[in-house]
Amino acid sequence: MFTASPVKTNFYGVSLVRSPAFPVLPRRLQHRLPLSRQVRAVISREEKAVDQEDEKSTNRSVVYSSSPAFPWQRSKYTGTKTVMAVVKIRKKMREKLTERLEHQFHLLMKAVGQGMLIQLVSEEIDPETGSGRRSLETPVLGLPKARNDPRNLEFTATFTVPTDFGKPGAILVTNLLSSEICLSEIIIRDGSDTILFPGNTWIHSRNDNPEGRIIFRSQPCLPSHTPAGIKELREKDLRSVRGNGKGERKTHERIYDYDVYNDLGDPRKKDRVRPILGGPERPYPRRCRTGRPLVSRDPPCESRGKDKEEFYVPRDEEFEDIKRDTFTAGRLKALFHNLVPSIAAALSNLDIPFTCFSDIDKLYKCDIVLRPTEPKDAGLGGFFGGLVDGILNVGETLLKYDTPAVIKSDRFAWLRDNEFGRQALAGVNPVNIELLKELPIRSKLDPAVYGPQESALTEEVIAKEVLHYGMTLEQAFEEKRLFLLDYHDLLLPFVDKINSIKEDPRKTYASRTIFFYSKAGALRPLAIELSLVPTPENDNKFVYVHGHDATTHWIWKLAKAHVCSNDAGVHQLVSHWLRTHASMEPYIIATNRQLSTMHPVYKLLHPHMRYTLEINSRARKSLINGGGIIESCFTPGKYSMELSSAAYKSMWRFDMEGLPADLVRRGMAEEDASEECGVKLVIEDYPYAADGLLIWKAIKNLVESYVKHFYTDPKSIASDSELQAWWDEIKNKGHYDKKDEPWWPKLNTAQDLSEILTSMIWIASGQHAAINFGQYPFGGYVPNRPTLLRKLIPHENDPEYEMFMRNPQYSFLSSLPTQLQATKVMAVQETLSTHSADEEYLIDMKENQRRWFQDEEVVRYFSKFSEELEEVEKTINKRNRDKKLKNRTGAGMPPYELLLPTSPHGVTGRGIPNSISI
Repeated sequence: MFTASPVKTNFYGVSLVRSPAFPVLPRRLQHRLPLSRQVRAVISREEKAVDQEDEKSTNRSVVYSSSPAFPWQRSKYTGTKTVMAVVKIRKKMREKLTERLEHQFHLLMKAVGQGMLIQLVSEEIDPETGSGRRSLETPVLGLPKARNDPRNLEFTATFTVPTDFGKPGAILVTNLLSSEICLSEIIIRDGSDTILFPGNTWIHSRNDNPEGRIIFRSQPCLPSHTPAGIKELREKDLRSVRGNGKGERKTHERIYDYDVYNDLGDPRKKDRVRPILGGPERPYPRRCRTGRPLVSRDPPCESRGKDKEEFYVPRDEEFEDIKRDTFTAGRLKALFHNLVPSIAAALSNLDIPFTCFSDIDKLYKCDIVLRPTEPKDAGLGGFFGGLVDGILNVGETLLKYDTPAVIKSDRFAWLRDNEFGRQALAGVNPVNIELLKELPIRSKLDPAVYGPQESALTEEVIAKEVLHYGMTLEQAFEEKRLFLLDYHDLLLPFVDKINSIKEDPRKTYASRTIFFYSKAGALRPLAIELSLVPTPENDNKFVYVHGHDATTHWIWKLAKAHVCSNDAGVHQLVSHWLRTHASMEPYIIATNRQLSTMHPVYKLLHPHMRYTLEINSRARKSLINGGGIIESCFTPGKYSMELSSAAYKSMWRFDMEGLPADLVRRGMAEEDASEECGVKLVIEDYPYAADGLLIWKAIKNLVESYVKHFYTDPKSIASDSELQAWWDEIKNKGHYDKKDEPWWPKLNTAQDLSEILTSMIWIASGQHAAINFGQYPFGGYVPNRPTLLRKLIPHENDPEYEMFMRNPQYSFLSSLPTQLQATKVMAVQETLSTHSADEEYLIDMKENQRRWFQDEEVVRYFSKFSEELEEVEKTINKRNRDKKLKNRTGAGMPPYELLLPTSPHGVTGRGIPNSISI
């Protein structure tokens, strides 16, 4: 094994050969020495003698005068000691031939010390320089050791430092190679002490940026507790990630900054013009700035780049290889399943509707087997085979859509009213149902534009339906049995616009649905109101109730389908994208800009930020963009993001995003100090809320213990400069359009901080899991949750009414998305519902965080947290076996597992990752 070649000197100021001090070097290039000219020093902790070779050589690359290069050489000699470093470098999981050759060359460069330089910085101040003591800038040497870790290679370096050097608090890393290096960690062994410097970061090439990277040791500390020797580096590192708000970002950079959503459309194409989100007219959370050139000045819209060109995200935010493969595999599946209907649609210039339910069933039975192929020729077949193997890296892969959980054991469950109601409590979007407190329901929209504010769901209508359950309307209100799913005010301003879309027609209403919670424990729909914008002749409010004759039965199914279609759009654009993905992005940007990696709050939040910026950038590229999947396959069409902005403006509040506060706001829970989370559910059998409160409680317990550990002084919260700058930036930059709202929480006490952090971690983990990983299990069967409908409900005088009477099944199916639209959505839903093999789960925090904390007390907090989640899983499984809980168990009914903490990889309908990673 090679060792580092540190400075050789007689310690009396004669001369200094090789590896000069970091501040003295005019150019780091002078470290590149031929092997024949290297000098090896052998210095032990006890010895003061140095064995020098070729001291008389006149052909040295670097020779200095008698003036000592290091401050500690200028003072009285106190002895030296040897410090060892183990440097772990992440391997690429999969490489092209050219990359393999480059990799072998880089290994050689590392072996001879030409790959990476590292320099220790002490926590102690050097009195000569007024900054932290520094070791020599030492090359990392030696042949790599694979150990038992298939993902990392180990290299070593040896430092010689004075005995009073102090504890290393930071390491300066310079990458001499032509390409980036992924640094996993550096372990420093100083006698009996072992100090961890966590990395998990990409180190840019010096060719891209001559500034090296600063890696701090794992021990968290508040700004006021920063050791004097590394205080300056802490501030420098923060400045380096903020950028200056100018220029286009480069792929190797890790700059975090804010911008508005001005890259969703393309003003140069008439059908791709989209408004900018972010500003007084259309408020929205800010995204990560990329600095791409503008394609128009008025409005100032960014270029979207080439089709295959990915948007910038800071380098450490990008997907790793395993995650990238999982994402790409989903796209490949979409290609195969869309191939036939795409060709047919192109030939006929029409989309193909479903004509019978067997057409839908075929989507789950069409298997395509890909066998190993080698790209032996330049033909299409060779290219395609290579493409498939390159993307999936498999020998034989069966591509098929699994039968969604909602119909797996009961193909007709989706038709029943009790399943329609159950999914409002235990489906993929259980976050919008609210307690109905009074009748009539009143709109807040302008009556001059949108007609009378009173709903057509009158007391008379509801009293008649409640009577079927042997109860008066007064009793139903008193016993809190009436509930509401209200999308009226959000959707009505967009209804005319949506219904006027020509290029890809779809039809919609603004909807309200009233439910009744029976004594048997079932939530059933009582009545549905579907509204169009009123005209002088008609208020255009239509009320539908469950009937018993054939015609009313089918009309009722169409009304429920329109409610489901609205719910699917609101789920994707508001519950999912806005309230988790988009709202979380400013928290991540502010955390990286204002909190040092040494800060305890940064370390707590770091696992909950993984991959979020990357998945959000991919969404802007192909999901929520003009002409993207959401627009083409969901009801709001090209008005999708405007609707999301309207929801942000009218309903988003940080103080209501925590689970208990949200439940109380919707009337689904009442404040009760005797309950563990301070709230008591109105419907005990509300699976999302009941299980979610267990997760919330565990997160809250962890956060409170953690915050209390680091903030022992009551005044330390208010005096933490980084923390206050972080919270101020979230409010005034990240959510700029809401900065003047009075409801923003204060940040003065440990309790304030605990509540803020608990909400953020809940949103990134439990909340996102509950509304994301059920997308395919519930939405994969198109009739259960159609993402759009292409027809309004026919009335007796309508031309289509006669066709409806002759063949109501065809009328229903032809209203659903086309086969092309359906398979597109299914592919996206399956991809978004998939856990990748490298998923990091909330329950595994004790293992993930053990490596980054050397404080045993903090490690115990995470261990206790994992133990609590193990108990939560047992509780949920027990609830799912309780026959009294009708929303969890029943014949053919899938149990509610979306908030089970554990999951294997794949589409499982369960598992809580740490972060919004898909």
